Amino acid sequence: MSQQEKAARRAALRNEYWRTMTNPHNHLRGESGGVFDTGLARFQAMRVNHFEHFKPTGRSFKIGLFTVVIPIIVYAKMMKSERDQREQQYRTGQVAYADRRFKFI
Repeated sequence: MSQQEKAARRAALRNEYWRTMTNPHNHLRGESGGVFDTGLARFQAMRVNHFEHFKPTGRSFKIGLFTVVIPIIVYAKMMKSERDQREQQYRTGQVAYADRRFKFI
C-alpha cells in the first residue's frame, strides 16, 4: 500500500469512529456511546478459549519449570542455609544476645 492509500484509509476510519462516538442517538440502540470493536472482541475470545485448547509440551514444561519451580527451590535452599549459619553462630556464642536479630520471636 502506498502512503496516500494508508492515509486515506486512516482518515476514513477516524471519521467513522468520531461519527459513531459523537452520535447523540446511540442510547436509543443501547450502545451508550461505545464502539464495538470486532478485532478486540476476537482477541478477548481467543484469550478466554486459550486454556481449553492448551496442549502441554516439553517446551511449556521447561518454561514452567525454569520460571516457577527452580527459582522457588533455589530461594528456599539459600534461605535455609543462611538461617542455619546464623543459628550456628547463635548457638556457639559468636553473636552476643544483644546483637541478635528477632530476639522476641
